[in-house]
Amino acid sequence: MILPIYTYGQPVLRKVAEDIEPSYPNLKGLIQDMWDTLASSEGIGLAAPQIGLPIRLVVIDLDLLKDDLPEYDGFKKVFINSHIVDYDKSQTDSSQEGCLSLPAIRENVVRPKRIRVKYQDEDFTEHDEWVEGYLARVMQHEFDHLEGTMFIDRISPLRKQLIKSKLRSLLQGRFRTGYKVKAPRK
Repeated sequence: MILPIYTYGQPVLRKVAEDIEPSYPNLKGLIQDMWDTLASSEGIGLAAPQIGLPIRLVVIDLDLLKDDLPEYDGFKKVFINSHIVDYDKSQTDSSQEGCLSLPAIRENVVRPKRIRVKYQDEDFTEHDEWVEGYLARVMQHEFDHLEGTMFIDRISPLRKQLIKSKLRSLLQGRFRTGYKVKAPRK
């Protein structure tokens, strides 16, 4: 089932998400709904808070980028109870980011090129690994959602001031997308 994506101004996007247990109700169905929602919105990552659930669940599909980034051919992964436990701040990169919860806003964000993450996969098998490159950027963006953070929180005050009218339009529901959304009430 394709679910609406919560947009800027929805309180769930500012909550710290909670870990879940394997007994979480209809987890497999929820994961499939997230894949369907991600595909219908043509995104590459989706965190549970973006569909209104304050839980630590993320899906990432980088297979869409395989023509430009062949190393991600077939990359489609679920991250449960994920946490970034270390940042290698010796090298950073500035790159433009967008977000399904912030339609029509794209800004350059500086992030470390390498991070250490702990998470569980769909079978609740534990993983503890260093990740780098574009995947590290996407994971930081999506895992930020689990901490109640959005990429606009990582841009300069000047850039944030320059997009203030766009943010106000989002809060007022004055925007268009090609996917289902749940905007804040006017």
